Amino acid sequence: MTAPATNPWPDDDVILYDGVCVFCSRWVRFVATRDVAQRFRFTAIQSGYGTRLAQAFGIDPDDPDTNAVVHGGVAWFKSDAALIVLGELPGWRWVRVLRGIPKPLRDAVYSLVARNRYRIFGKYKECFVPDAQLRARVIE
Repeated sequence: MTAPATNPWPDDDVILYDGVCVFCSRWVRFVATRDVAQRFRFTAIQSGYGTRLAQAFGIDPDDPDTNAVVHGGVAWFKSDAALIVLGELPGWRWVRVLRGIPKPLRDAVYSLVARNRYRIFGKYKECFVPDAQLRARVIE
């Protein structure tokens, strides 16, 4: 999972996230609000679709250690996934320069937050329910 994988998945611009993680759910809302072109769609790893996507890319759906995005025919993980998504949002393209930071350093910071996300940000008992506008962009 350290390098991008060729996409064996038929859909593009799909963000896979942990639906019970408060931080991850806020990330989805952050992206959805700024993605004025509505390019990205979202799937919780706890959904049937999300579980299949996670398994296709070697992510344990019961203990996810990364979000992922399928973009441009490539699956991206950890810090690459976050920077790819941010780099596509209006006003956030400047973050592309952060890809110049060595990946092991970026991923170490990402992994530290990911390991502690429930303790720091909290956890929902169930996947968060998006509002009607966001629901149209969610794949279950």
